[in-house]
Amino acid sequence: MSLNQTLVQGLASSSAIRKMFEEGNRRAQLYGADQVFDFSIGNPVFEPPAEVHAALVKLAQEDQPGSHRYMPNAGFPEVRAFLAGQLAQETGLGFDQNDILMTCGAGGGLNVALKTLLNAGDEVLVLAPYFVEYDAYIQNHGGLPVRVETTPNFRPDLAAIAQAITPRTKAMIINSPNNPTGAVYSAQELADLGRLLLQKSKEVGHWITLISDEPYKRIAYVDQVPSPFAAYPHSLVVTSYSKDLALPGERIGYLAVSPNHGERALLMQCAAVALRTLGFVNAPALWQRLLPLVGQARVDLAPYRTNRDVLVSGLRGFGYPVVEPEGAFYLFVKCPGDEASFIAAAQEKNLLLVPGSAFARAGYFRIAYCFATERVQKALPIFGQLLRELA
Repeated sequence: MSLNQTLVQGLASSSAIRKMFEEGNRRAQLYGADQVFDFSIGNPVFEPPAEVHAALVKLAQEDQPGSHRYMPNAGFPEVRAFLAGQLAQETGLGFDQNDILMTCGAGGGLNVALKTLLNAGDEVLVLAPYFVEYDAYIQNHGGLPVRVETTPNFRPDLAAIAQAITPRTKAMIINSPNNPTGAVYSAQELADLGRLLLQKSKEVGHWITLISDEPYKRIAYVDQVPSPFAAYPHSLVVTSYSKDLALPGERIGYLAVSPNHGERALLMQCAAVALRTLGFVNAPALWQRLLPLVGQARVDLAPYRTNRDVLVSGLRGFGYPVVEPEGAFYLFVKCPGDEASFIAAAQEKNLLLVPGSAFARAGYFRIAYCFATERVQKALPIFGQLLRELA
């Protein structure tokens, strides 16, 4: 075969979400969109806030010469300074524009970070369950993903993390609020993790960089989503505006390094080169310039909270064991019986779900509830039917 063997072998698992999404589209054409409940992909139906539309109109009307030319690979200095100011205010740390790199979404940021950090054979810890693409991102740059199980309630297991760290451990990825579980790691959990990583970094003889993937940080139902910057000096954050501004198709985000990272300046210089050589070159100019104009705007969280409450209450009423999400717009629920049988039975009722095995935790299913509440309410009885039939 002339194709990349890793990609060919990874097709089955890496495309599980997209396959279900495409199946949902096929069924919508067959049965009608109102009869199909596709909760497979985190693709919000809600439109961006009004501030986004106003900013786009303003930028289009300015007709400023050079608006669409190249800028420094790291991004427009004034945009990076704006974001650094936001982070400084949130964390109390001395961020400046040189700590920010504009990226093509969080996925682009993760690939830039991993290319910057990894040598062939380096290991990256990931907490299961986790977003399926992490494995591919790590392998893209010669690294080896090392899965570490979380607790039954999807919390970090410090003993398991400590046992998984070896002299080849270069980084660890965390995701809070989490996809697929909705878990938000507390300040205490992050502080405990930070102490462990400091201890282990001394033992292995190099800094273990903590990479926090945060596209859902502003989709949260708790008062605060604690920052790893406060817990561990050798931290990176990658984020995007796909979720909180409902812009998943525009691919705009950033990478930020802690001002206290042991290799702060060199890391960001290398990251700018990585951004260019990976082929991103720079983040989209228009969407960079939009960010200071929209300020703290975000989508309305009320529909997400309502959908979460409807599902948690309804599923528990049917008898499903549910860990209530603290953020994001997903539920990760234990299957009643065999995972494959449950997913197939749901599909036959035009209910599209993603199997937990796609997130490295078999025996579960994920519901994406970033859809109109009436759709969620209409689909809810199907879960009760499934439980009764499979029982």
